[in-house]
Amino acid sequence: TLIGADRPGIVNVLSDVAQRFGANWAGSRMASLAGQFAGMVHFEVPDREAESLANALRGLDASGLHVVIARGAAAAAPGARRRVRLELVGQDRPGIVRELSGALAQCGVSIEELDTEIGSAPMSAERMFKIDALLDLPEGLTDDELRHDLEALANEMMVGIEVEAPAGGA
Repeated sequence: TLIGADRPGIVNVLSDVAQRFGANWAGSRMASLAGQFAGMVHFEVPDREAESLANALRGLDASGLHVVIARGAAAAAPGARRRVRLELVGQDRPGIVRELSGALAQCGVSIEELDTEIGSAPMSAERMFKIDALLDLPEGLTDDELRHDLEALANEMMVGIEVEAPAGGA
């Protein structure tokens, strides 16, 4: 995981360091927000090079990138999860993320990806809050049960919530 002031070339520097140690760039999530760059990268690296790569990545602190390294376990089998995409739109106000995440946690749902933004409503220019999330559902929780719980929450919060299978059928 890395964070620092956004500037051109951050991904290139990171990929260059990884390449020097034979690391494969297996996955990533990166974004720039409010002038800051934040990213998570999963590198697959030979065991004999893992510590050297970690030290080189920590050396990026000198260039203004704060790096935190966590060694991951093997990924779960691809078919072991059932995921749904959630979209929420409503008038912006404090507490929306807290209320939604609390309801999901009570259902045993894990938030795998979360994107939020504030925009303007088309006709009124009113501030609208939007959430796009990928959810990992526990075994035993049906889509209908999740929809029922979220519809009740949507009514309380006065927001619109849609739940559907993610693109690509994951």
